[in-house]
Amino acid sequence: MQALMMNSQLMISSILKHAERNFPDVEMVSVTVDNPRHRQNYKTFGKRCRLLVNVLESLGAKLGDRIGTLAWNDYRHMELYYAVSGSGMVCHTINPRLFPEQVAYIINHAENKILFVDILVMPLLEALKEHLAKVETVVVLSDRAHMPDSSLPNVLCYEELLEAQSDDYEWPEFDENTASGMCYTSGTTGNPKGVVYSHRSTVLHALAGALPDVTGASNMQTSLPVVPMFHVNAWGAPYAALMVGTKLVLPGPKMADGETLHDLITSEEVTVSSGVPTIWLALLDYLEANQKSVPSLERANVGGAACPRSIVERFREQHNCTVVQGWGMTETSPLGTIFGLKKGMEDLTTEEVTDLQCLQGRGVFGIEMCIVDENNEELPWDGVAFGALKVRGPWVAKGYYGLSDVPGAEGCPVDEKGWLQTGDVASITPDGYLQITDRTKDVIKSGGEWISSIEIENAAVNHADIAEAAVIGRYHPKWTERPLLIVVLQAGKSLSREDVLEFLNDKLHKMAMPDDVVFIGELPHTATGKINKLGLRKTFEDYQFPVE
Repeated sequence: MQALMMNSQLMISSILKHAERNFPDVEMVSVTVDNPRHRQNYKTFGKRCRLLVNVLESLGAKLGDRIGTLAWNDYRHMELYYAVSGSGMVCHTINPRLFPEQVAYIINHAENKILFVDILVMPLLEALKEHLAKVETVVVLSDRAHMPDSSLPNVLCYEELLEAQSDDYEWPEFDENTASGMCYTSGTTGNPKGVVYSHRSTVLHALAGALPDVTGASNMQTSLPVVPMFHVNAWGAPYAALMVGTKLVLPGPKMADGETLHDLITSEEVTVSSGVPTIWLALLDYLEANQKSVPSLERANVGGAACPRSIVERFREQHNCTVVQGWGMTETSPLGTIFGLKKGMEDLTTEEVTDLQCLQGRGVFGIEMCIVDENNEELPWDGVAFGALKVRGPWVAKGYYGLSDVPGAEGCPVDEKGWLQTGDVASITPDGYLQITDRTKDVIKSGGEWISSIEIENAAVNHADIAEAAVIGRYHPKWTERPLLIVVLQAGKSLSREDVLEFLNDKLHKMAMPDDVVFIGELPHTATGKINKLGLRKTFEDYQFPVE
């Protein structure tokens, strides 16, 4: 028996139409190179999206074409998100912080013929122009007054193109499984791999992300996504915000600038913001150094890397703001788990709640997860057993662009039972809270015992004088491998190896205690802000532990 319900396709354009009709006066505020505080409402935004579709078609773009963007978080990038996908093309966000050769590889692999580029990214394209033979048109996201000089062929001005078009356009409806977006992984080994999102997966991801126990997105909020729009669709914020009518504040190229972030949060009365731990550490340090506060900020979402306990405590104690940690990856769109208390936890102490906030959260509806041992046998959710984390769901990738999507085949991330192999090692508590203990390639095996590098790093950064810490396994003649702790100190602070080991002594079990501590001026990071363990292994490939 078939149901008697309308078969409306889940379309990204439907989010835009809903926002235009129901929240026409809600603001979208942006920082751009050509305007330090641009403002428009959702009604104007919708009109400009229709202008942009007509621009795309005038440039020869058609259904299924991958339209590349190298841009920051601002209103023009948002217009590309909706105009490109809504018209049936594929919005391909490219991370301009990647190595130049990776950027060139991604553009060529995706076969981008048209690129929309922020002014500040133009020097990168200039340097790569001999390697981008497939690119036919470069559109600079600017008005005419701020257009840069360029030696690239066929460079056009975004605002001039829009001015020449009509906003007469009817959004088409097509199969909801049509590709809507692309984002390449930023792995430290091998070439980046392309994850292709659909209209269906994107809309479902936004719906799940807006649930009360997830982000609780609403028309009553003002959201500042600091997480880049070139990094897994800014964790879905560009879609969830328009879906519920949230005011958006977009920091443009100033996403790492503490002064700008403070000004935006206070002047626009931002209530919720999202970013990686390094961003929050920088903001907290700026606020503390300048004796400033963020009284409107109620919630700081954290992802991309394990959140140090100090961030949770400083936000709570200094700014009365709740830190909400989540876990996900490019292949999961990225929402997988997120922190939230459960009924019956009302009487937990502040310390007990903080303990939970430092985990990676509970699974959201739409995501199944399990952990398995070396024999692929499922392990219990007891908070003790840890194994390889697998997930599956309607917004989880089943393959990579140009590679096989046959489960179990070479290059396919999904096994024969349809589970995505995340590459993370984790445990899960009886209440369903996920704890990422390591990456499978980063876990340290010492004397037959597995040691979590993340556990040591989290303990170390809780020292007030330590800014960042990383742990890698190095060869040991007796134990095969032992942990080496690499530390970056806070500016003006001084610690010895013995000081650090004494601090860790009652915080780690004996086998997890690092055998040595080395101090460096700066840790290497990937383009998405994660610590580059591969780079550290190369730096310390000849390291030998002190002879005891």
